[in-house]
Amino acid sequence: MRLSWALVHSRQPEDVNRGIGMLEASFGKSNSPLQTREKLYLLAVGHYRNGDYTRSRELLERCLEVQPDWRQALTLERLLEEKTKRDGMIGMAIVTGAFGLVGLVAGGIIAAASSSRKK
Repeated sequence: MRLSWALVHSRQPEDVNRGIGMLEASFGKSNSPLQTREKLYLLAVGHYRNGDYTRSRELLERCLEVQPDWRQALTLERLLEEKTKRDGMIGMAIVTGAFGLVGLVAGGIIAAASSSRKK
């Protein structure tokens, strides 16, 4: 369990993936709700660190079903919400910027076409 913890908290993506694999392989062997909760949480951490926020959220929800007031899981859930919200805002800004650029180019083409007609 300690090795899995270290691997999912690693900065190296291949270590995180290895930790996820170890946890998934041992998941069915959990004997107690405490072990199940811990493995679900560590899996959620691993998927969060890999950028798979949807899977991380699913695992966190299952973890919180086992222990709804577990502070670590609640903290990760809050981080997930903030990250998702921030990524959504960045995505919207990119889309808005792209539409603005397309409008600017289209406006320039129309202006050039209308000025050439006047001549």
